[in-house]
Amino acid sequence: MPSYQFRCRSCGDTFEVSRPMARSGDPAECPAGHGDTVKLLTTFGTVGASSAPAPMPAAPSGGGCCGGGCCR
Repeated sequence: MPSYQFRCRSCGDTFEVSRPMARSGDPAECPAGHGDTVKLLTTFGTVGASSAPAPMPAAPSGGGCCGGGCCR
């Protein structure tokens, strides 16, 4: 079951709630009993052979609008 992070606007506590994806947008109550919480945007981590980001592709060279000299 996925976990979702929330932050309490009253006390600043950050906490997790496990619930089905169908209920991901439901409000959550702070463990201290406060109801004014906001769901945090979290990133999904993946495991790979390298922790370095993939290099950006090289810019096209010549021809076409904005790859050449038409937009100087």
